[in-house]
Amino acid sequence: MKAIEVKNLRKSFGDFAAVQDANFGADSGEVLSLLGPNGAGKSTTISMLSGLLAPTGGEASIMGHSVIKEPEAAKKSLGVVPQDIALYPDLSARENLVFWGKMYGLRGAALKQRVDEVLEIIGLADRQKDHVGKFSGGMKRRVNIGAALLHKPEVIIMDEPTVGIDPQSRRHILDNVKELNKQGMTVLYTTHYMEEAAELSDHIAIMDKGRVIAYGTHDELIQMVGEQTRIDITLNTEAEKVLALWQKAEGVSKIDALDGKVTALVDDSNRVLPRLFEAASRVDVRITSVDIQEPNLETVFLHLTGRALRD
Repeated sequence: MKAIEVKNLRKSFGDFAAVQDANFGADSGEVLSLLGPNGAGKSTTISMLSGLLAPTGGEASIMGHSVIKEPEAAKKSLGVVPQDIALYPDLSARENLVFWGKMYGLRGAALKQRVDEVLEIIGLADRQKDHVGKFSGGMKRRVNIGAALLHKPEVIIMDEPTVGIDPQSRRHILDNVKELNKQGMTVLYTTHYMEEAAELSDHIAIMDKGRVIAYGTHDELIQMVGEQTRIDITLNTEAEKVLALWQKAEGVSKIDALDGKVTALVDDSNRVLPRLFEAASRVDVRITSVDIQEPNLETVFLHLTGRALRD
């Protein structure tokens, strides 16, 4: 049985198709990442999985329970960490967890024990009496995660949990994900950071413009690029001055630009780079740096969409 299964899932708002025929799944004990830029449809997808939005079409299930036909059963197997902080700033970390534990039906000694366990998991036992309003953004997110763990769900959904936080808190959250997964929990993790998806995931579903455009293991996705290489180039001026010439250069398969930064997918960097330098000199554009990258998920996204994976 799949812990998470999504088949032809769709969601429209009027004429706008936010999610279009999404298909992916995760076995029990896996980490599955939904990777894509802001606006790709990731949050809409998990809102349907968690019961916040009704699908326009298709089907999805959590631990074998349809989110459409058996929503209550599906929710009981699920913990959700929303992108927005869902805490009371005037309450302490412990008081917030006690509140959410009671919402899950925990009481008495069982509630106290589980709150103690969760405080240890999120690394805030020593700050449990402090008001959440005084916490840093990263610490608030850790309490947010703790609230979703109180009822020991079989599946947890985390929506962009590391956005806008300090590196230390980000590392703590990523390590939390790994530890929860090691304990057998299935994790659905949404992110636009390719390095997080690469580090955490058993499988990755890449989303763009409401569609799942690729699904597989990290290695399977990288193989889609073949022998191509990604080159990141910085210029001394706007990229538009040279972009048209570079798009026509032999050996360039995909290219994207923003201001003075260019990302190109090429067949052979040793052959292509001299052509790019020569074309730039013809229009008085100076290349200030070149970074040749091994194929990664950024390369895959560029290969599939013709655009770099940006916020």
